[in-house]
Amino acid sequence: MNKSIQFQKCSASEESRLQALQSVLAKTKKPFKSGDRIGIKLHWGEIGNKNYLSPLYAREIVKWLQAAGIKPFVVDTTVLYSGGRRDGQESLKTAAKHGFTEEYLGCPIRIGDGLDGKSIIDLPAGFKHFKTVQTGKVVQDADGFVILSHFKAHMEAAFGGSIKNISMGFASRAQKQRMHADAKPKLIKAKCIKCSECVDVCPTGAATMAENNFPVYDPAKCIGCAQCIAMCPETALKIIWDTDIKVFQEKLVETAAAIWRVIQNKTVVINAVIDIVAECDCLPGNHHKIAEDKGFLSTYHPVLADAEAIKLLGAAPFDQAHPNIPWQRQFEYAKEIGFSNF
Repeated sequence: MNKSIQFQKCSASEESRLQALQSVLAKTKKPFKSGDRIGIKLHWGEIGNKNYLSPLYAREIVKWLQAAGIKPFVVDTTVLYSGGRRDGQESLKTAAKHGFTEEYLGCPIRIGDGLDGKSIIDLPAGFKHFKTVQTGKVVQDADGFVILSHFKAHMEAAFGGSIKNISMGFASRAQKQRMHADAKPKLIKAKCIKCSECVDVCPTGAATMAENNFPVYDPAKCIGCAQCIAMCPETALKIIWDTDIKVFQEKLVETAAAIWRVIQNKTVVINAVIDIVAECDCLPGNHHKIAEDKGFLSTYHPVLADAEAIKLLGAAPFDQAHPNIPWQRQFEYAKEIGFSNF
């Protein structure tokens, strides 16, 4: 099953998109049995984001599972940065605001690492960067998963799809920090307007600003979440990597690989290659498109799913949106550590 790929193209209309997803689901064999509790892992979007996947698609997957007597639930985890998903209660409010409610979806909505972010487990990894990986306990508790990912660009990974949805998406907040730790902000003073937005959004107080002066950043307090970089209205901050920029790509892959050992053979991976925008659904705003809609694809391995999405879109949109990010390293490293042996 690992090599099986289902794909259906679509146009940008909601009707065409829904039909494409329905077609893919109809051709996708479920590795589940009646009565299984299956988590639909997705991203319901940060407050103010306009590009997250509509709950319409999650509802269609719920129906597909329920038709086979399966018990689905929708799940995401708390996040590292400030905003509408930092703790479980706020995240559920954000989900509801974006239409992800039990009433609409027809299934429960859960926080995979608990409302307080403390329902977590440590998984053995044994890799170069991580000997263990910490994730939400849901990866162990559920009988299986459908990984529904919005394939788009990302400021640190260049692209975000199934690998990132499993890796950063299931990781505990501590594990998220471990992956981000090497990214630090650097100010371009010529572009800075001293608006203090970076100070306002910093979750740890690492960014400070003296009156009528430029912001400064304390590297000891900085957790590398890059929210200041993302939210700067003048793009006056850029990422400086404390280590080789490829390390972030490798950490993403290691975390996903450790989680995959637990959920493989009981997981369907779906990439929605639609609304392909320049930034992650974690960032507020209506981000510009970098490619035309392609459709939906399903398979049984996240590396294969992301590789197929890249084939559909080509490398150019991601290289242009976020130049000089070595995203190819994700695929190279997955092969090196035996993660992509499908």
